[in-house]
Amino acid sequence: MTQVLYGPGLGKQGNLRLGCSAIIFDKKREKVLLTQRADNGRWCLPGGGMDAGESVTQACEREVWEETGLRVRVTRLIGVYSNPDQLVIYPDGNKAFFVVLSFEAEIVSGELGLSNETIAFGYFSLAEMESMPMHGQHKQRVEDALLEGRALIK
Repeated sequence: MTQVLYGPGLGKQGNLRLGCSAIIFDKKREKVLLTQRADNGRWCLPGGGMDAGESVTQACEREVWEETGLRVRVTRLIGVYSNPDQLVIYPDGNKAFFVVLSFEAEIVSGELGLSNETIAFGYFSLAEMESMPMHGQHKQRVEDALLEGRALIK
């Protein structure tokens, strides 16, 4: 199982990785699409690591496709997130420190479904997220997306 550990300066033990996440609102902009991770059961925004040779928007759109079956188009940057006190340890022993770009995206096509990385999905309000086991700073990213202001750096 993938572990996410927290402690002063733990991020220094990981290799720097760039990631992305997508905030996909329902039609009323009241709820956000979340997926439940297969590796730790936590709820999160669709997203993942960037591959060499792709733009950040291509990475975000690819990750959403792989995890949900939806084709999306990135519409705006919400914020850039990093936590020097967080370390991700994968089952193979690799350690990562993530810098994540969070984007708002709109659905272009596709059919919402599960992948080998997800065990459930749904649209949830911020109030519903309060009682859900959320992954990392994902709830904060949704809160920031609702501000609809300029991009944030956290």
